[in-house]
Amino acid sequence: MNPDADIATPSLTRDSRGHAPEPPKARPEPRERILHGDRLVDHYAWLREKENPEVIAHLNAENAYTDAVLHDTAPFQEKLYQEMLGRILQTDLSVPYLLRGYHYFTRTDEGKQYPVHCRRRDLENAPEELLLDLNRLAEGHSYLGLGAFAVSDDNSLLAYSLDNTGFRRYTLEIKDLGSGRLFPDRVERVTSAAWAAADRTLFYTVEEETTKRSYRLYRHVLGASEPDALVYEERDERFHLEVERTRSGSFLLLTVSSHTTSEVRFLPADEPAAEFRTIAPREDEHEYYVDHQPETAGERRGGIFYIRTNTGGRTFRLMTASVADPGRHSWREFIPNRPEVMLASAQAFASHLVLYERESALPYLRIVPQNASVVPKDPLASSHRVQFRESVYNASLGANPEFVTDHLRFHYESFITPRSVFDYNLRTGEQILRKQQPVLGGYDPSQYVSERLYAEAPDRTRVPISIVYRRDTPRDRTAPLLLYGYGSYGISVPVSFSSNRLSLLDRGVMYAVAHVRGGGELGKPWHDAGRMHKKRSTFTDFIAAAERLIAARYTSAQKLTIEGGSAGGLLMGAVANLRPDLFRMVISHVPFVDVLNTMLDASLPLTVGEYEEWGNPQIAVDYLYMKGYCPYSNLERKAYPTMLVKTSLHDSQVMYWEPAKYVAKLRSLKTDGNPLLLKVNMGAGHGGASGRYDYLREIALDYAFLLTQLGIRR
Repeated sequence: MNPDADIATPSLTRDSRGHAPEPPKARPEPRERILHGDRLVDHYAWLREKENPEVIAHLNAENAYTDAVLHDTAPFQEKLYQEMLGRILQTDLSVPYLLRGYHYFTRTDEGKQYPVHCRRRDLENAPEELLLDLNRLAEGHSYLGLGAFAVSDDNSLLAYSLDNTGFRRYTLEIKDLGSGRLFPDRVERVTSAAWAAADRTLFYTVEEETTKRSYRLYRHVLGASEPDALVYEERDERFHLEVERTRSGSFLLLTVSSHTTSEVRFLPADEPAAEFRTIAPREDEHEYYVDHQPETAGERRGGIFYIRTNTGGRTFRLMTASVADPGRHSWREFIPNRPEVMLASAQAFASHLVLYERESALPYLRIVPQNASVVPKDPLASSHRVQFRESVYNASLGANPEFVTDHLRFHYESFITPRSVFDYNLRTGEQILRKQQPVLGGYDPSQYVSERLYAEAPDRTRVPISIVYRRDTPRDRTAPLLLYGYGSYGISVPVSFSSNRLSLLDRGVMYAVAHVRGGGELGKPWHDAGRMHKKRSTFTDFIAAAERLIAARYTSAQKLTIEGGSAGGLLMGAVANLRPDLFRMVISHVPFVDVLNTMLDASLPLTVGEYEEWGNPQIAVDYLYMKGYCPYSNLERKAYPTMLVKTSLHDSQVMYWEPAKYVAKLRSLKTDGNPLLLKVNMGAGHGGASGRYDYLREIALDYAFLLTQLGIRR
């Protein structure tokens, strides 16, 4: 490790004549609009013109400039790549899960970018069956993403969808697993799919071509000559559709949801030609989600629905209703609302109900025994939580497709414990470790420390921070620290293990996550406290976290790097505007930095549905609030930290032009000499490279940039 890194800004790479490369300068072309009496000018709106050769030339020039600046880091990038690769068991198998007599698993082979999906009968010495070889399917494409993956009830058919653009444009295919042939049935722009129980019938949802909103449900009968039947169309642009099959196998569920409201329709899986019925009609601000239990005490006619609802409290409670009469008038409380505990999901099994809960910014798994002959008076009293040994960790449910089972599959990890797959014995409570992620090269977890501390926001709210570092790293403000943040959509940033991160920790760089408001770490109220007209709390929380880490002597402003992506990139842009003096460096991935212009364009993917997250700028009060924090709108003529901004040409969630415009405008305004780099992946989407080796090289570039800027060059 190297705790004594030089903090002087490294000079830029120079050519043979001693000249530093010149950054590209996008020409300003002001486009003006007046809204709510306010004048809004965008000098770089022309960068939206994806088919314009000048735009592509500019993006290529940005890449060339970044490559030139980072040229001298190429050997270091290669060293980091080989170092991270050396910790990975490249030829490996996932832990199989059982479904209807078959064990399903994936296999990775050394040198190949993608996993191979396989299965094997639950019999001794049964041969492996190849389902999908993603490496073969990726041939000729720079990107590949797997969407739907659903096996029919008779185990003979596989419905799957692939995106080879990065634009989340999935094409559905159906494969005969006996012969290996593909059926001619092929559907574009599929967002979800689920088999019925009979008649070789598949239900699937599709998206609108422009806005990418999942809006139609179709019924497809394999081999039928007539067109697929349109079962349902959602016309409210805030809502999207998802179809799924209950674990019990008894029903298909169509969930129609926005960011704040939902509605669920159900159909007996063995009656695919029947009509979907609504459980409870939608009501503004009412969210509910459903699972099914076939038979319980006092209810034999199709069983009951478990209904997780936010009536009675923002952290949700659990209700039951008979399948025969599931309307809201018949809902009965099963587990009450607990304001301090977020009920994030409820999943039904034959003998148990499993609750996924969040409390004190930590996840928990709660097991509630179910008895078909007895209704418990107090389900919580008879329940228990799965016990975890660390104070800061992440736990999540794994693949559990079988309704009748004695074991619950879950995943566990922490900053220092590699991702581990456990089977929890539902009868005895025994935790059986099936596999822990191999970390090659002699990884010793005892050499690292993981902690939880709290920052105090300006309004006195306590903001959790999770941190990890090598035990021998000094805590005297000399250590560099990388602080990550997100804080939107109610999404929780997990305390997860990364073998790649060891390349930072072992060089004396600490790593921390600020669990800021707008995320879901403390439940729905935590999300509410950082969205709409409370969005600024996300930014002030992050600043408070940075100040707390400095005050506690973990690092200093001169050695503090911050990182975020997508809506976390909005966070990066906002805090860089508010407190550029607090951060040495910013690494921003696919950043949502042009909030105002994007939310003013209802034709873009996500815009209308996200009025409930950010507001609608066609409304004056929303417009003015957004304009007050929008990173692009608030760039000023002043000094900014060193920045690496990354995007992808085919991103469908945050369009490439947002970071491209942001960098262009910032270059024209900033008064410092700090590097400002834009790296554009010309063949990927929102998540960057899809192949595991390509993705590792992207990480190596980020780390080499970060470390060399800190003066760490080995």
